[in-house]
Amino acid sequence: MDAVKETDKDSGGLTHLRKDGTAQMVDVSSKAVTTREATAAATVLSTPEVLALLGAGELPKGDALAVARVAGIMAAKKTPELIPLCHPLPISKVTVDFSLGTESVGILATVKTRGVTGVEMEALTAASVAALSVYDMIKAVDKHAVITDIHVLAKSGGKSGDWSLDRSSAPQTSAPRTSAPEVADA
Repeated sequence: MDAVKETDKDSGGLTHLRKDGTAQMVDVSSKAVTTREATAAATVLSTPEVLALLGAGELPKGDALAVARVAGIMAAKKTPELIPLCHPLPISKVTVDFSLGTESVGILATVKTRGVTGVEMEALTAASVAALSVYDMIKAVDKHAVITDIHVLAKSGGKSGDWSLDRSSAPQTSAPRTSAPEVADA
């Protein structure tokens, strides 16, 4: 039986698929080691009252932003355990930051490494899990909170070079928060 060869990226094929269509982890052993960084974002929509509690650290579960920051950092380090074909990377830095608005909390996660493949998935995982953690911390006071707009903002390093999202040409993915449905008394 002939060995199955990986699909060639330069020919437009998917590198995570072999010619027979089965999944594979891409061989990155010939790639150059460079400093690589990626930033991803997520948004949690809630009410002004809940966001005031969040900002003051007065939620029933405590300081949600501190918990979410640690959750995001831990998630970045666990990405290859969660996303099947991601390579384990020697992550050198993870930051998770928040910006509180009147109806949303913005989450920015930045991951840095010196390696042979990028950290976009680690940044996305950090932002996503930080958003999930914020949701978990506020759900007792807002069961209708919404997680939205998870995306990569920028990346640097590697063969493909630097890239940043041009928001003017990006699709608008944030859906407005809808109010909770009215519940009739039984």
